[in-house]
Amino acid sequence: MKLDILAFGAHPDDVELGCSGTIAKEISLGKKVGIIDLTRGELGTRGSVEIRNSESAKASQILGVSVRENLDMRDGFFVNDEAHQLKIIEMIRKYQPEIVLCNAIDDRHIDHGKGSKLVSDACFLSGLRMIETECNGEKQSAWRPKVVYHYIQWKNLEPDFVVDISGFMEVKMESILAYGSQFYDPNSKEPESPISSKNFLESVKYRAQDLGRITGVAYAEGYTVERYLTVNSLSDLK
Repeated sequence: MKLDILAFGAHPDDVELGCSGTIAKEISLGKKVGIIDLTRGELGTRGSVEIRNSESAKASQILGVSVRENLDMRDGFFVNDEAHQLKIIEMIRKYQPEIVLCNAIDDRHIDHGKGSKLVSDACFLSGLRMIETECNGEKQSAWRPKVVYHYIQWKNLEPDFVVDISGFMEVKMESILAYGSQFYDPNSKEPESPISSKNFLESVKYRAQDLGRITGVAYAEGYTVERYLTVNSLSDLK
């Protein structure tokens, strides 16, 4: 299955928090989108692997993605080496996306920055035909995405561009709330975590509102880029 967009997250819920509004909008426009989680989030303060698996399946259904896979890397301990790069390369060549979305380049959680660089490096290496990979016993062809964009997470990084997600904020929040074990729940008996407060959940919405305020729309999601953006004419810019 060839995809238009492939979104990577170090943990289940990274993609929902960072770029699910964009994903929902692109799917509504007829694009095929997939999600690849690097880990099961097994070191998370709240919930369990089994719960997170169920939650990610529910979030995927809400967003309407075409496929979601998990690479079962070690939460907290995966590294950017050949073995891990090859796992990413296999996914890129399997789905041949034009656009890759991935973790923030710098963030509070160490896996986010690591995951960002790992995916970015693998996107480049995936285009080298001398690197051989297989999927289901068949040799894969080299494939390099046209662009890699990094969504923004905990830290308020300065975006290089934003996507207008007006009309898709409710879907974004619904996909996030699918992870009921992770976020604010006044009735939960689980330990508190940096993302379980009411303030954090509200911050997701007010960040999108603030980026929208700055750019003249209701809600927006921000991204950083690896190379300059190109437009055909000034009229393409808003």
